[in-house]
Amino acid sequence: MLLLLLLLQLQLLLQKLLILLLLLLLLLLLLLLMLLLLLLLLLLQLLLLLQQLLILLLLLLLLLQLPLLELLLLLLLLLLVLQLLLLLQQQLLLLLLMMPLLLILLLLLLMLLLLPLLQLLVLLLLLLQLLILLLLLPLSLLLLLLLLLLLLLLLQLLPL
Repeated sequence: MLLLLLLLQLQLLLQKLLILLLLLLLLLLLLLLMLLLLLLLLLLQLLLLLQQLLILLLLLLLLLQLPLLELLLLLLLLLLVLQLLLLLQQQLLLLLLMMPLLLILLLLLLMLLLLPLLQLLVLLLLLLQLLILLLLLPLSLLLLLLLLLLLLLLLQLLPL
């Protein structure tokens, strides 16, 4: 009976550990989603920067062709350069903000490496539940279930 209580406590502890690992995995997946959204934002900002560079190039070409509008074009050129500098500053800030998320991505990769441990934990929980069930059954049913368990384990080990 004491063994049964210990096994039940062990099962409860393993279930709590499994829940914590699953919650951690969910949290890391959410953080990965945030990272992907930030990367998308960075891509959109880079496209905006590219658009500004193209406008700047067009203005330079116009400046070379139209000497009469030179002053106006120089003013527009100056405004565009200032806007480009502002966009570059925003890009650097965004990149600095993404650094912790890159660390989180590394943690997610670590969690994926821990996934076999999670599977092993689930298997241990199932085996523990089976052991608890076996302790409550008569000996003949116990032997039958033990044979079934061995058969299932052999089937798991066979490559399919």
